[in-house]
Amino acid sequence: MAHATPAEGTLRLGLRENFAQFALLVLINAFVGGMVGLERSILPLLGRDLFHIASTAVVLSFIVSFGVVKALTNLAGSRLSDRVGRRRLLVAGWAIGLLVPVILLHAPTWGWVVFANVLLGINQGLCWSMTVVMKIDLVGPKSRGVAMGFNEAAGYVAVAAVAYFTAVLAAKYGLRPVPFELGIGIALAGFWLSLLFVRETHGYAKHEARSLASQEQPSFSAIFTQTSFRDPALASCSQAGFVNNLNDGMVWGLVPLMAAAAGFSLAQIGLVVAAYPFVWGVVQLGTGALSDVIGRKWLIAGGMTLQAVAIGIFAATRAYPIWLAAAIVLGVGTAMVYPTLLAAIGDVAHPQWRASAVGVYRLWRDSGYAAGALLSGIIADLAGVTAAVVVIAALTLASGGIVAVRMPETLATRTANESS
Repeated sequence: MAHATPAEGTLRLGLRENFAQFALLVLINAFVGGMVGLERSILPLLGRDLFHIASTAVVLSFIVSFGVVKALTNLAGSRLSDRVGRRRLLVAGWAIGLLVPVILLHAPTWGWVVFANVLLGINQGLCWSMTVVMKIDLVGPKSRGVAMGFNEAAGYVAVAAVAYFTAVLAAKYGLRPVPFELGIGIALAGFWLSLLFVRETHGYAKHEARSLASQEQPSFSAIFTQTSFRDPALASCSQAGFVNNLNDGMVWGLVPLMAAAAGFSLAQIGLVVAAYPFVWGVVQLGTGALSDVIGRKWLIAGGMTLQAVAIGIFAATRAYPIWLAAAIVLGVGTAMVYPTLLAAIGDVAHPQWRASAVGVYRLWRDSGYAAGALLSGIIADLAGVTAAVVVIAALTLASGGIVAVRMPETLATRTANESS
């Protein structure tokens, strides 16, 4: 077992230098993603078919609770990790996550499902945030895009695999209990790996900070304002992350319901739902590294545009082969955006306050889940699901335009930091 940061004199930044610990965190983030995959295919159908909920907005309330709590936990956890360290929060997140599949297995009412997603939001906010920050700590500035590509790839390939597998299990055994029994094993694996084998990485961030020009520690309110509004790079990333997860919240909640209404089988629904995060996860391995070479800005702007096109296809047709193709295109667009946004935040934010900036960014990004589920649910109830999908597509296209107009290239910022 290795819990503490190595002594200062032995610290070396880099992917190769810290490969064993980096690979362990990649594996753990796969289990983090698997916890979300439990719900991607079947939870909206559970609300409709088992709990007989007619309102789309009410069915999507589990995503709202998840998104709000995850966003707030991202913010609090990333800020707290600068004080108490990363590892403790990672283990705490898994301890809370152990309860989620147990509650989903036995939930007697939809309110219990919503409560399980409050706990899932805490689990994801702590565990995913800590794996992100810990990888950034370990690799240093030169491989930040590669690191985020691996991190997000592991998480979202696991989302896809578990989403498809639970749909297959649900088709054979029913929506409960068998699909959620898988979640107990996932949560136990993540908890014990984190408790027994992960070591603290905060010392690596301090080590990197000492190698850069000193910078006065800004107040949290200053970090929040810079990341949210004032800094053109950080603010552009924050709004793009918000809209990215806004459209993901719509896809998570509406696509299974739309596919079922179109007559897709559970296996077909599972494949469409899984294809999107699977492609997203795999392609990130390339786009994260590519952003270290060609820059961040145009990958983000182009990816948001590609997402908008794919979402528009969902609104235009109900043909299964075209939906599957649209899910693949959506995955490619999201892969261009997701690791690149995190790498850009890492480029601009100084190591002394980087974890807090990541927390603010992830507050905005994961608030998008709640906003997307709430907005698309209300529009679907009032004007139909097609109208909801069109609105989300338009917002996604507009977000890409903001990045193209306002965001400077951040790779130059990283280069300047390295030479300072």
